[in-house]
Amino acid sequence: MSIRWIFAAVALCGLTLPACNENKGHTAVEREIPAPKEPPLPPPVRAERLDPVNQAAARKELETAIVSSDPIMRMHAIEAAQNGMGASSKALILARLKDAESPVRFAAAMAAGQLRLADARDELAGLINDSDPQVGLAVRYALHRLGDTRYTKDLQQSAKDPQPGIRANTAMILGMLGEPTGVRVLRPMLRDYEDAVRLQAAEALWRLGDEAGLKTLVSLSSSKFSDDQCVALLGLAGPRDRRVLGHIRAGLTAYHTEVQLVAARAAGMLGSDMGYTVAADAVKSTDPRQRHLAALALGAIGRSDAQGMLAELLKERESQDVRLAAAQAILQLQNPASAAGN
Repeated sequence: MSIRWIFAAVALCGLTLPACNENKGHTAVEREIPAPKEPPLPPPVRAERLDPVNQAAARKELETAIVSSDPIMRMHAIEAAQNGMGASSKALILARLKDAESPVRFAAAMAAGQLRLADARDELAGLINDSDPQVGLAVRYALHRLGDTRYTKDLQQSAKDPQPGIRANTAMILGMLGEPTGVRVLRPMLRDYEDAVRLQAAEALWRLGDEAGLKTLVSLSSSKFSDDQCVALLGLAGPRDRRVLGHIRAGLTAYHTEVQLVAARAAGMLGSDMGYTVAADAVKSTDPRQRHLAALALGAIGRSDAQGMLAELLKERESQDVRLAAAQAILQLQNPASAAGN
């Protein structure tokens, strides 16, 4: 997800380049290329036993958010429950398959597939022809994950759908299914006229181990647009391939704090705490979006000594999104004994 290879190669080799000078007879002056900026080092790990009170409060926050009157909050709560509670969130997710709002049904179907919730099979089958085609995509993903592949071939057609959102989510699902045959559908999507479709196709191809997707994501991770950088960094980390850690490390010193925090989260997804200090500093930010991203990063990093900061974020009243992210993160932390065994 970032094109930094040439610059990085020169800097790492410690090369110097002659300054431009068109006047003959003058000695060329060598100018040293400055070393890339280094992110702040993480503090030593302080192993702490997880507080069951914090864990219970986090689960309560998720249970409250998943029945919120705001459908967007219900969607976010489904993802947080999936990531933080895993299969123990089954009852919460199954209930939302009947939600009146189609984006919530979409999120619930995706979570049911991600967690392979066998108890969702009948409800999913009833949604195969949902009034919203986006829900139909998620249902096909979930059923495939549960062993019913009868409808998976429909994704070849939805990849050409007139609606960009359908094409983008089709690309996402093809990557998440992990089937190598998806590459032949995804490669043409790299030439789609919509940026979102091309980006999602690149992420999906990289999940499937295709270098064309990797190159596109590497390029976008150094885009002039911070949103592109954030999506690209998470896409790079998606397959959990530590070879991309150098590109993600560069994001820790990006101009925008939001990009730094997403890079910290991406590094955590790859098993590195190199972004811990970036995330810990942002916990005190006056910007709720930065606090939200900081909580997600600390959860991905998984250090038990982050629980005090996350517990404070779980209590805040300004932003439910921050509380939800903190709840997910608290449930992602590992006890020192568990972490040592991994």
